[in-house]
Amino acid sequence: MDTNKIALVTGSGRGLGRNTALALARSGVDIVVTYRSDGDSAAAVVREIEELGRKVIVLRLDTADVSSFPAVVDQLRKGLRETWSRETIDFLVNNAGIGIAAPFAETSEEMFDRLMAVHLKGVFFLTQALLPVIVDGGRIVNLSTGLTRFSLPGYAAYAAMKGGVETLTRYLAKELGQRRITVNAIAPGAIETDFAGGVVRDNGGLNKLIAGQTALGRVGLPDDIGPAIAVLLSDANRWVNGQRIEVSGGMFL
Repeated sequence: MDTNKIALVTGSGRGLGRNTALALARSGVDIVVTYRSDGDSAAAVVREIEELGRKVIVLRLDTADVSSFPAVVDQLRKGLRETWSRETIDFLVNNAGIGIAAPFAETSEEMFDRLMAVHLKGVFFLTQALLPVIVDGGRIVNLSTGLTRFSLPGYAAYAAMKGGVETLTRYLAKELGQRRITVNAIAPGAIETDFAGGVVRDNGGLNKLIAGQTALGRVGLPDDIGPAIAVLLSDANRWVNGQRIEVSGGMFL
């Protein structure tokens, strides 16, 4: 990859965002790390990226707080000027998310609204706010989920938001095509992280059940996802656009 590329990865202080940021850094991309509340984890990721020889800045960003986006963009521009002597990024990875699971009949309006704020409204308006900062010919990757293809009880609201993200991905690809910006969605299967309280990682029964329904015979790991996103953002995939790409090891085939 061009050593001058810069990627902003939301929610990159931990989990898949952290893994994605590190995978991009290993491929020669500089990083803008964002975090919502865990500054220590974000600082640790910054150190790891610097150890890889890449430049990095960190921003606090609550993707559910649309009113904060103009100030965040101003901070981003300032950081880009000071660190790279430019005001644009090449890649945006909309990764930040929260895990709330409940049966459909027990899903409260508060749960629904929290998921909506982060996973759909936040992605929509943050991308909109960042459009002037993304270079023509840049790339956007939105994180979706395997749960938009197969259904597991407890994830009706979460999957509905991600279904919206997949539709938004196609619309963005269409509308941003005149700027040569590609937009794709990566849909991970079940991954062993602390997402949703680490349920996939820590619940042995669930882990075994998922592994048994996966063609490759195990549950996914963060290292299965971050490098896939890095490859998607490489020049080799410049003609991939408007696609939902599932990275699940072959779940529920």
